[in-house]
Amino acid sequence: MADTMQFDLVSPERSLASLAVTEVQIPGADGDFTAMADHAPVISTLRPGILTATGPDGSKRYAVTGGFAEVNAAGASVLAERAVPADDMTADEMATLIAAAEAAANGASGADADLANKALADLQALKAELGL
Repeated sequence: MADTMQFDLVSPERSLASLAVTEVQIPGADGDFTAMADHAPVISTLRPGILTATGPDGSKRYAVTGGFAEVNAAGASVLAERAVPADDMTADEMATLIAAAEAAANGASGADADLANKALADLQALKAELGL
């Protein structure tokens, strides 16, 4: 069996996961990536998307809206702005997140507008991926 590593996922409200996993698929701001045991050290910002942790007990999916990931040879830690188990995300919660992103995009200009529009597009893609 593949080597496992420690994976921790926390949000400001709570700790969502502390598991031994074989891999974690992370929605990085510069592209999705997979962290595994003995991974080279990296720190990345997150974009809204699905984070998937796979281990001996199967896969667990989490919807994240942003934050940071720190990966090293021993494990991965994700500090999410907001994170919930993917199956627990509701259409109302997603609508609230998208409305806030739309307001931010409408009030931004220049480079800030580009970032706000990207965040809005990522949230809309997350909504579609979740089937909401």
